[in-house]
This record gives sequence, C-alpha cells and structure tokens, in this order.
Amino acid sequence: MSNAAKFGKVAVLLGGKSAERAVSLDSGQAVLEALLRSGVQAEAFDPQERSVTELVAYDRAFIVLHGRGGEDGQIQGVLEWLNIPYTGTGVQGSAIGMDKVKTKQIWQGSDLPTAPYRIITKDTDLDAVIADLGLPVIIKPVHEGSSVGMSKVEKTEDFAAAIAKATAHDAVVMAEKWITGREFTISFLNGQPLPVIRLQPPADVAFYDYEAKYQRNDVEYGIPCGLSESEEKTLQALCLRAFQAVGAEGWGRIDAMQDEQGNFWLLEVNTVPGMTSHSLVPKAAQAVGYSFDALCVAILEQTLAASV
Repeated sequence: MSNAAKFGKVAVLLGGKSAERAVSLDSGQAVLEALLRSGVQAEAFDPQERSVTELVAYDRAFIVLHGRGGEDGQIQGVLEWLNIPYTGTGVQGSAIGMDKVKTKQIWQGSDLPTAPYRIITKDTDLDAVIADLGLPVIIKPVHEGSSVGMSKVEKTEDFAAAIAKATAHDAVVMAEKWITGREFTISFLNGQPLPVIRLQPPADVAFYDYEAKYQRNDVEYGIPCGLSESEEKTLQALCLRAFQAVGAEGWGRIDAMQDEQGNFWLLEVNTVPGMTSHSLVPKAAQAVGYSFDALCVAILEQTLAASV
C-alpha cells in the first residue's frame, strides 16, 4: 500500500496483564502481520514487557489489548496524556463498555432492551434473586470479557460454585436472566453496523463460552444470519443506538439475543473485539468485501481523523 507512510510509526498494543492476555497476543500478532503486509511501519508493543512511557516514540497506536488495562479506558488515558492517536473507543466509552452493569444501566436509561439482572454480593438473598429472575440465570464477573468466569446456573444448589468461579476474576458479580433463543453478534466499522452474524455453538456447550470463542472449530457462524431483512435492519439499528449510547466509537461489537417470542435483548458491548482467525469482526467485514488486511488498515485509518 503506497500511502502507508501517512501512518508513521505504529505501536500495535497487545498482550497486557488481563485474563485475556493469550487471546490478545494472538489478535495482536494477526493485526501486526496484516499491517506489515500493507506496508505500515508497525511494531508489537506489550505493556507488560515495556514501560508505557516508551510509547512516545510512536505516531499512533492500534489497540488490541483485550480486558482490563486495555479495554477499560486505562491505556486510552495513557495515550491521551501522551497525545498519541489510537484506534477505537475513548476513555469514557471504554470504561463504561468494560463494566457490564454500567452498560446495562445506560441502556435501561436509554429505553433499550437488555436482559434483567441483579448484582450479587456475599449478603445477597439468592432466593429473592431466583424469585426475581427465575432459573436458569447466567453468572458473570462484571469487568471481564471473552466469557471469562461465566457459568449457567439451572439449579439453586449450583449458585455457590458459579459465584465462587466469577469472584475469582472480579469482586463484582452479577446474575442475569437467561434468555432462551438465538444469539447474534453485530460488528461495527467506522461507527456503522456490518451484517449480523448468528452464533450457533455446538449442542454440548451451554453458551458461547471462552472455549467456543477461541479453541473449537465446530461453532457455526451464520451469514446471512437467518433473520428477515426487516428484522436484521431492526437489530442493526437497535445495536447502533446501544453502541452510541455507551460512547463507543469506530469499531467494536455488540452481542444480542432474540427470544422465542421474537424480541431482541442486548447482552453486552465489546470495544476491543478479538482479531484472531476465530473472531467475528473479520467475518462480518469479509461479508461486505474487506480482506483481513484491508480491515486492519481501515481501523487504523480512524486514527488519522484524531490526529488532524
């Protein structure tokens, strides 16, 4: 790509110290190789191995740090302080998007449909939670991504183990009403929704968990997604409102469900989605003609507007 010089020296931020470090290393390596193939002067930068003060040597940053430290506004704040343009969502939107409860509160306040939930503490009356949400529920750490620490709970006696698993990753844990139906993911590029993908994990997993996301090859990805054209447009418009409501920008992903009555429910937003061979944003972008390399360059181009 002849005009790649306009980007200058690019730090591909990967790795980090979150529970999603391994996935971030894979994503970051894929992005790095794509940028290098496109003629961009890009280098890997792992904040766990190097001081973030060394970022002053770069002209811009492509953030592929998943989870805490990379997706929650921390690295965005560092880059803002150093005056280095970066990909994706800013400090505030990143911090909100990483917090599942804050995201839900904003969606509820914006009149957007999201599954009912309760925050769980050691003092929570679990019988009251069950009376409120019914069974099954899904237990989630509030500040983790990639389905880390999540469990489906179908029986009262399984609550304690699920809460212990989630608490190992986060002091704040939530129970969310289980939505039975079809799961979809909606990716965004340049702030606009891409074609909807239907996710169909194999029958032996309870939900689209960490293993299904990154390690298995038997998850089905439906493009087209099986919705009618009007339903797909409705879901895209709903997710665009949800994406904008939390302050997400540029690129990202929202996961949603359609229940058995046909209603859509927003699950969560992902402001630094995976960019591995299994990942969903590259699949959605490919459906509208983007190669992986072209997608990475298009995401990086968002930093040019920021640096004008």
